[in-house]
Amino acid sequence: MEPEDKDRPAEIRRDASGERLFLQLIDTLPKVSVQGYDKDRRVIYWNKSSVDIYGYQKEEAIGRKLEDLIIPAEMAPDVIRLHKDWIEKGISIPSSELLLKHKDGRPVPVFSSHVMLKENTSSPEMFCIDVDLSEQYAAREELKFLATTDSLTGLPNRRYLVAELARVIYRQRENNGQFAVLFIDLDMFKEVNDTLGHTWGDKLLIAVSERLRSGLHSSNIIARFGGDEFVLVMPEITSADEATALADQLLELFRERFSFDSENVYITSSIGISLYPRDGEEAETLLKHADAAMYFAKESGRNRRHLFTDEISRKLKAQREISTRLHQSLGNGEFELVYQPQFDMTSQSVTACEALLRWRPQDPSLAVSPDIFIPIAERSDLIILLGDWVLEQACAQVSAWKQAGFNIRVDINVSGKQLEQADFFEILESYRARYGLSPQDLGIELTEHVLIKSNDRMLNGLRGQRDKGVEISIDDFGTGYSSLNYLKIFPITNLKIDRSFVVEAPENELDGALLEAIVTVGHRLKFNIVVEGIETDRQAQFCKALAIDYAQGYWYSKPLSATEVVRFFEQASDHPAPDHR
Repeated sequence: MEPEDKDRPAEIRRDASGERLFLQLIDTLPKVSVQGYDKDRRVIYWNKSSVDIYGYQKEEAIGRKLEDLIIPAEMAPDVIRLHKDWIEKGISIPSSELLLKHKDGRPVPVFSSHVMLKENTSSPEMFCIDVDLSEQYAAREELKFLATTDSLTGLPNRRYLVAELARVIYRQRENNGQFAVLFIDLDMFKEVNDTLGHTWGDKLLIAVSERLRSGLHSSNIIARFGGDEFVLVMPEITSADEATALADQLLELFRERFSFDSENVYITSSIGISLYPRDGEEAETLLKHADAAMYFAKESGRNRRHLFTDEISRKLKAQREISTRLHQSLGNGEFELVYQPQFDMTSQSVTACEALLRWRPQDPSLAVSPDIFIPIAERSDLIILLGDWVLEQACAQVSAWKQAGFNIRVDINVSGKQLEQADFFEILESYRARYGLSPQDLGIELTEHVLIKSNDRMLNGLRGQRDKGVEISIDDFGTGYSSLNYLKIFPITNLKIDRSFVVEAPENELDGALLEAIVTVGHRLKFNIVVEGIETDRQAQFCKALAIDYAQGYWYSKPLSATEVVRFFEQASDHPAPDHR
C-alpha cells in the first residue's frame, strides 16, 4: 500500500486497489486492444495489445486523436459524428466488425465494442475494446479465395465471374455505359487431352491461362468458365470494334506453339462476343449469347470470332420454339420409328435394320428433319426422354417381329447424354428383359464424339454389353477425330463409314484410296465394316470389290415403316438385294 493511502477511508483504498488490478488485467489482455479517449477523442489510455495490434507505442498514441491514428480516412467523418451523437444525444455506438488501420497503413480487422464512462459529465471518457480478428480474417479470405479461384489455373472461377459480371452490369447501368463478354473455347482440346493424356491436358490449360493473363490489360477480367472454356469481360468499351479487336488479339496469342519439354502443341480457339446492353442486360443472358456466338464461330470453321447477331438470335428463338413443340409431341405420341435395312454383301441377305426417328406432328408444316431437331433435343434433357422412347419402341417392335417369325436385329442410336446416365445400362437390360429379347437382338450405334467423351464407367458398361453379344457400332466413322488410338480403346464391333467417303469413291482416286485404307485397317482390327449411303450400282460394286461386309443406303432400300419392313423381308428372301431406289 502506498503511504498516501494510509489516511484514506478503507472503501476508497479498496476502490483504488481494484482499479489498479483492473487496469493491470486489461493492459495484459492478449489480442484485445483497449483504448481510452476523452471528449475530444484524444487518447488517454493505450494497453499493450494496442501496441501489438496497431503498431503505435503508448508514448506515440497518448494525446493523439482517434481519427488520426487507427481510423481510415473514408471512415473518419462517420466516427466523429457517432462519437458526437453519443456525447450529446446519448446514442451509443453499436458493436461491429471494422477494418481499421495499422501504423504502416495495412488494414486491421477487429470486432469493436464501446463503453462510455463518466457519461453526462463535463469529461466523458469513451473506451474502445477491439478484438483482433486477423487470424479469422485471413482464414476467411483464404476460404473466399478457394471458393472463387480455379484450383488448376489460378484464374477466377465461374462463381467469381458471375458475381463480378453483376457488379459490372450495375456500374454500367448507372453510367449508361457498355461492355463486352467474350466466350473462348479451345478447338480440338479433347483430342489433345486424349492423345497426350490428362497431365498434358492440364499443362496446356495452365499455359493457355498464363498466356491469356499476360496478354491482357489489367482492367479486363479473365476467368476459367469450366473445362476448356474461358470467359473474358471488357468492363468498359465505346464500340463493338474494341471487342472484336481484342478477340483478334486473343486469336493471335494462340498462333505461337505451346512447348512442354519434348512436346510442342498447337491449338486454336473459337470466340463468341456479346455486348451490354445490346445483347442482354443480365449476366446469364450475356453469357448465353456469347456462348451461342462462339458455337457459330466453331461451326463456321473454328479459329475465328463472331459477334452475337440478330441472325443468331432468330436461330435461338426458332430452336426454342422447336424444343417446345418436341416436348408437346412426345406427350402426344407424334413420333415414329422407321427402319433402314442393312445387307450382307456376301449373302445379299438382310442382317439388321437401323432404327431412325421421325417427327410426325399433327400439323405437318411444323415438322423438321432429324438433322435439325436431334441437335436441338441434345442441348437439353429432351434427348434422354426421346432416347428412352426409341429404346422401348425398338424393343417392342423386335419382339413383335420375332413373334411373327422374323428374326432381325435393330440398331438404335444412343446419344452422349443417354450414355452419361448412371443407370443407362440397367435401363437397357430391363427393356430387353421386359420384351424377352437377347443381347443379339438390339445393337447400339454411337458417334466418335460420344465415345471420346466417355469415362471409364461408360466404357466398362459398353465392354460388358459387347461381351454379352451386343453389336456396338461407331456411326459416321471418318467425320470425327478418326484416331487409330481410339479404335484400340473403344469396345466396338462395327465401323460404319460415313457416306461422304462413298459418294465419289468409284470416280475419285483419292476418295477410293481413303475408303480402301479404312476398310483394310478396320478388318485388321477385326471389325465388321458397314458402309452407309450407297445410292448407285457403281458404288455398291466398288464397295463389294473392297470386301466391305455390310451395306446400307437407298440403292438397297429407303427407310421403311414397321409394316413395310415385313413386306420387304418377304421380297428379299425371294429376290436378294433388290433395287428399291
